[in-house]
Amino acid sequence: MTSQSSHYHTLEISPHATNVEIKQAYRRLVKRFHPDSQSQEADSERIVNINAAYEVVSDPQRRQNYDRELHRLKFRDRTDTARQERTVRAQEIYRQQRQTQREREDRTALWYRHVYLHVDGTLSQILKSLKRQIQNLAADPFDDELMEDFQNYLADCRQLLNRAQQIFASQPNPPELAAAAAHLYYCLDRIGDGLDEFNWFTLNYDDRYVHSGTEMFRIASQLQTEAKSVITSYAN
Repeated sequence: MTSQSSHYHTLEISPHATNVEIKQAYRRLVKRFHPDSQSQEADSERIVNINAAYEVVSDPQRRQNYDRELHRLKFRDRTDTARQERTVRAQEIYRQQRQTQREREDRTALWYRHVYLHVDGTLSQILKSLKRQIQNLAADPFDDELMEDFQNYLADCRQLLNRAQQIFASQPNPPELAAAAAHLYYCLDRIGDGLDEFNWFTLNYDDRYVHSGTEMFRIASQLQTEAKSVITSYAN
């Protein structure tokens, strides 16, 4: 029972109608819908409802009880509506949060596949080849052919580094993997410094540049490992 199906609605009166207004409304409706009225709007079923409504609201005690029940039902309806609205809002918030989470996960997965894996692979290609190159050159640093091979190695590493830096800058770093991205950034930077040191060695044969470059590569290797550790922790 709601305001749209209450006795007041049936009698087409306000819930605050006086007894006189109730009687006037009842008589008007009876004349309009009574089967014996010869009216085109005659409706026996509606008359039954009108009589039932009038019996309640025309009796002060019954009307008071009815109003109390009507108020209780309206309050319940409002409470149910508020609860439903809260449920709808909560569901919408949850849906938005899940959507945001999925988008964040998609961006992270995209960065992992298209940035991290490529950069990490390139880093390994550069870092793991250094020891062999240093050993080859150590046989005779003053041998022109060995030095040329080492210089070609440095040029190849520089190209790989530039490509890795371009890939790294191609997409924004996901917040969830910010630490891994930071390790990669500094790793790339240390490799660049190391290549610069090795290049200085090819110009003056000063072993200090070899030691400095090797140390830069060692730090870069450690940063690469730390980046992998962050990625593994996130995946788990």
